[in-house]
Amino acid sequence: MKPKVYVATSLPQQAIAYLEEHCEVSRWTGDRGITKEAFIEEAAEAEGVLLTGTTIDESLLARLPHLRVVSNMSVGYNNFDLQAMRARGILGTHTPYVLDDTVADLVFALILSVSRRIAELDRFVRAGHWVKGSAADLFGTDVHHRTLGIIGMGRIGEAIAARGRLGFGMDVIYHNRSRKPDVEDRLGLRYVELDELLAEADFVVLMTPLTPQTQGYIGKEAFARMKSSAFFINASRGQTVDEAALVEALQTGQIAGAGLDVFEQEPIPPDHPLLQMEQVVLVPHIGSATAETRFEMAMLAARNLVHALRGDGEVHIVKELQP
Repeated sequence: MKPKVYVATSLPQQAIAYLEEHCEVSRWTGDRGITKEAFIEEAAEAEGVLLTGTTIDESLLARLPHLRVVSNMSVGYNNFDLQAMRARGILGTHTPYVLDDTVADLVFALILSVSRRIAELDRFVRAGHWVKGSAADLFGTDVHHRTLGIIGMGRIGEAIAARGRLGFGMDVIYHNRSRKPDVEDRLGLRYVELDELLAEADFVVLMTPLTPQTQGYIGKEAFARMKSSAFFINASRGQTVDEAALVEALQTGQIAGAGLDVFEQEPIPPDHPLLQMEQVVLVPHIGSATAETRFEMAMLAARNLVHALRGDGEVHIVKELQP
C-alpha cells in the first residue's frame, strides 16, 4: 500500500507526478498560505508532509498521529521544533546544495547594487533627474579588491567567497563556529575572530542559520565596530539581526548602507523606516527564486519525502534529527 502524504505548498507538475507514482497524495489548493488548523485537518492521515516554512511544533505533532517524515522545501529549517520532533521520532529533511550558487549570485547582486547605487540611480534616471555635470553626485564605491567579510562559512558562504576572491580580486576574511583549513587553502581565505572581521571588512555578509544562539546575532555593538564606509548584507534570516539597531546605524551614518533579502517581519510593513532609505537595497526574500533552482528544490524535497518513507535512497536529513 502506498504511504499517504500531504503537500502544503505549490509544486511543479513533475514533482507531483513523482510523488503520485510512489504515494497517495493530497494537496492544499487554497489561494493563500495554509493555516495551522487547515493543515492539521487535511494532513490528519498523512505519514509524510511536504511544505515550505509551516511551523512544525508539539501542538501540531500531537494532532498528527501517523506522521513520520516532514520534508521542508528549503535549506533552512528554523520552522522545525527540533526537540519536539526528536521526542516523537519524526524525521525532518531539507534541500541543501541545489540553491548554493543561486543565493551566492543574489548576495553579489546586493553587494553591487548597494555599493554602486544601482537601484537608487535607476529611480534617479526614471524620475528625469539626470542632467549633464552631475557626475560626482552619482559616484559609488568600488567592489573589486576590497575586503569581503563573511559570517558563516557553509556551502553558500564558500560560493560567495569564491565569487569575491576569484571574480573580484577581493581579500576574503571569514568567521565561523569552526575553521575550514581546506577552504582557506583552496580559496585563499583568512579566518578571523568576529570583532576583527567587523572592523576590517568593507562588505559584511551575514550567512548564519537562525538558531537560538544566532537570534539577534548582529546588533548595536556589532554595527558600532564596523567602518563608517562599510556595507552590511543579510541573506540568512531576518531574525539574525537586531533590525532596530540596523536602522539606527543607517540613520546615523554608522555604516554606509545595506542590502537585505530577509527581514524580522515578512512581508516588511509598509511604514518601516528601511523603506525610506536610499542607501538600502531591499528584495522580497528571493535568495533561491529562479525557476531552475526552485524546480530542483521541489524535486529534491519530493525525493527526500519518498526515500525517507521507504527507508532507502539518498535523504537529506536535518543533522539534528539524524537517527
